[in-house]
Amino acid sequence: MDERQRVIEILKRLDEHYGTDPICYLNYETPWQLLIAVILSAQCKDERVNQVTAKLFVKYPSLETLAAADVAQVEQEIHMLGFHHSKAKNIVACAKRLVTEYGKEVPRRMEELITLAGVGRKTANVIRGNIYHDPSIVVDTHVKRISKRLGFTTEQDAEKVEYDLMQVLPKEHWILYNMQIITHGRRLCPARSPKCGECFLNDLCPSGDCFWYRKYEK
Repeated sequence: MDERQRVIEILKRLDEHYGTDPICYLNYETPWQLLIAVILSAQCKDERVNQVTAKLFVKYPSLETLAAADVAQVEQEIHMLGFHHSKAKNIVACAKRLVTEYGKEVPRRMEELITLAGVGRKTANVIRGNIYHDPSIVVDTHVKRISKRLGFTTEQDAEKVEYDLMQVLPKEHWILYNMQIITHGRRLCPARSPKCGECFLNDLCPSGDCFWYRKYEK
């Protein structure tokens, strides 16, 4: 099996085990709510973000109300999240720009998205992929860690990992790969003590027990 065949087989197994329906672990009803939720999710588990936004989006049901919010009050609403001071400042500033410069619409282009407060390439790609269904690769901690374990990249920088994956993965799988790998990271391949013995990618993974045994011991 050459490298291209290995990649195709990995993607095939991910499809078989995790399905091909898009999954977003952050709760939202509108594009702007997803944008705010992703900004809040930095260095924080999605479950905790969902607990916060369940109340936040009730108190601030529109972009206009969030844009007009007092930052100190928003800090109180999101205090259980890490970096709540900077996040509160960013989401209010982001809401203001969406209202005043973008007609309350979340922009589609990467170049515009990354100019918004609190938005980097990861957040922008979540929006592009989930809202506009544009081919995009979201590099979070799961994607970076597991992509390195699979031998898809050797980079540490998220943007460099993103570009490496663009070369490795077929474009039609970019959005799906992120969703599947997040699930895989939570179920079988956490940062500590990955469950290689239970993993359906073990024989294809350079970091897996079966791969190394087959390649070097036989």
